[in-house]
Amino acid sequence: MKQNDFSLPVGCVLRRATSADMWSIRRLVFLAKLDPTQLRWQQFWVIERNGDLIACGQLRNFSGAQELGSLVVAPAWRGQGLASFLTQHLISTATQPLYLECLGERLMQFYSRFGFDLISFEDLPPSLQRKFRLSQLAKKWIKIPVMFMYYHGRH
Repeated sequence: MKQNDFSLPVGCVLRRATSADMWSIRRLVFLAKLDPTQLRWQQFWVIERNGDLIACGQLRNFSGAQELGSLVVAPAWRGQGLASFLTQHLISTATQPLYLECLGERLMQFYSRFGFDLISFEDLPPSLQRKFRLSQLAKKWIKIPVMFMYYHGRH
């Protein structure tokens, strides 16, 4: 997929987050029940419309890898291509091997459209194994459908 395969709805703007966006980012992440730790506004890109933050996502930096994370679209804006646009932008911005953690088949299928493939916990770089260890335990012991993915970029 190419960046120009997706476009933003009229009036929406993609930009780097600023410190003023931190509480809006936290609210979106909290409402989506995503991991609220490691929310550093400096790593985020946001989409806004009329001054309202309607989507966000970040690239977290680890030793030898990056994680695409905290990708959230406000409920009223879902289904309009914002997540696809933001995902493609974050992929194009990544400077190191790119990984992500997602929950469930639907999200796995979404990310596979962009060139992400499932990988095992053991195939993650050590820096991400440390971060995802708790998720791996939840997957193993409580059967939570956590999946780890690596960006191959073939699609």
